[in-house]
Amino acid sequence: MSHTVKIHRHAGNHVTELFDTVAKEEPLEIRIEGRSIAVLMRQPDQSEDIELVTGFLLTEGVIEDADDIDAIQHIVDPSNPRYNTVDVILAGGVPAKRRHAADRALFASSSCGICGKATQDRIWQHFPPLSKPCTLPSSQWICQTPSQMRFAQNHFAKTGGTHAAALFSLGGSLIVLREDVGRHNAVDKVVGWAIQQDLDGQNLALLVSGRVAFEIAQKALAFRIPLLMAIGAPSSLAVELCRGSNVRLLGFIKEHGFNQYS
Repeated sequence: MSHTVKIHRHAGNHVTELFDTVAKEEPLEIRIEGRSIAVLMRQPDQSEDIELVTGFLLTEGVIEDADDIDAIQHIVDPSNPRYNTVDVILAGGVPAKRRHAADRALFASSSCGICGKATQDRIWQHFPPLSKPCTLPSSQWICQTPSQMRFAQNHFAKTGGTHAAALFSLGGSLIVLREDVGRHNAVDKVVGWAIQQDLDGQNLALLVSGRVAFEIAQKALAFRIPLLMAIGAPSSLAVELCRGSNVRLLGFIKEHGFNQYS
């Protein structure tokens, strides 16, 4: 998941040649029953690719739970022999309207997971608001979640080039953390892992290492996560979506405080 490159480090008038470690980025083609539906730019890892695709299909509205997937695996494509293609066989009971949600082919870079989508009205059509907001955990618990995240960010410590997403039990412990060059990929990975473990999103809190834009809020809502937290700032549309969906949104979480936006 990392790559070594030769660099020239400039410090004042001195230039030193040395090696640096950077996060690896490669395309992942997602197919449904042999039909290409998406290309994601992600940090390659064969086991996490399966989590990524599972989470992506849920947050795109194609599946509702693990039972909607009959089979999922990497395939060896002669034109792409590096295990950068995953094919999914949907279960027979998946409704046609959800199968058709995958009809629009898209290209998602590592920096944008929702580029080209329509308005948030379309999101609410697929993912209705939560019935009510969750009880906010203690400020003490909220403020210590970033330190738990940083301690678990092994790839960031090595490369400085990855985002992280972590799921916590509400007011409890860190359950799973994933990293990727794309913040939305990291979210899809933890969502995919949780689906595989048959966890209920309504009992979880999601923390992301950077900012919260619309696509991150949409993914939290898709998995019915009631508490979305961020080290950085939210966008205006993320705030609007969370306020309209009963998702509690917290930003700028520091050791001694945070901002509550919804």
